[in-house]
Amino acid sequence: MNTNIPFEKSEIANLPSKYGHFKIRVYKEGVQEHIAIFTEHFECQESPLVRIHSECLTGDTLGSIKCDCNNQLHKALTLIAAEGGLVIYHRQEGRNIGLLNKINAYALQDQGRNTIEANIELGFAPDQRTYDVVKEIFNDFGLKKIRLLTNNPAKVTVVEGLDVEISERVPVIIDPNPHNEGYLRVKKEQMGHII
Repeated sequence: MNTNIPFEKSEIANLPSKYGHFKIRVYKEGVQEHIAIFTEHFECQESPLVRIHSECLTGDTLGSIKCDCNNQLHKALTLIAAEGGLVIYHRQEGRNIGLLNKINAYALQDQGRNTIEANIELGFAPDQRTYDVVKEIFNDFGLKKIRLLTNNPAKVTVVEGLDVEISERVPVIIDPNPHNEGYLRVKKEQMGHII
């Protein structure tokens, strides 16, 4: 972890949404701004629901169906609105290769590469995400035990490495479509996702 990057945080504000009433706080890590979206007093629960959701502009905002990101985010917000908890909107687009390179990877995928092959061809690791800000957010809320909304065993390992106990891994299963079947197959067969 790079502990030399300073963190700043915003005040907490209300965020009424179509899913329910949330609170929101932004954490600034260098030039990058990450978002905590949470229900009031969730940190008082014995083991609140938490989703670390990696930014996906194409899916989350533009509604792309090449991935399952949009559906996962909306399912997580719905569950957390009902049960209480936290979504960390982790602003590391394209597994932290940035939007420009993510679109370059899309172009390579259009030519037949899968997501891992495209990243490697562009000179990146299959997954370049870092989790310093996640630790900062967990510490800020005093979280020591959570129910983690994820299909990704690597995220379980990351969170456990941040000294947070995972009482349950809660799957976020989304039905595939013809445009994301290959993407989901790579996640399952090459990245070990439990889907």
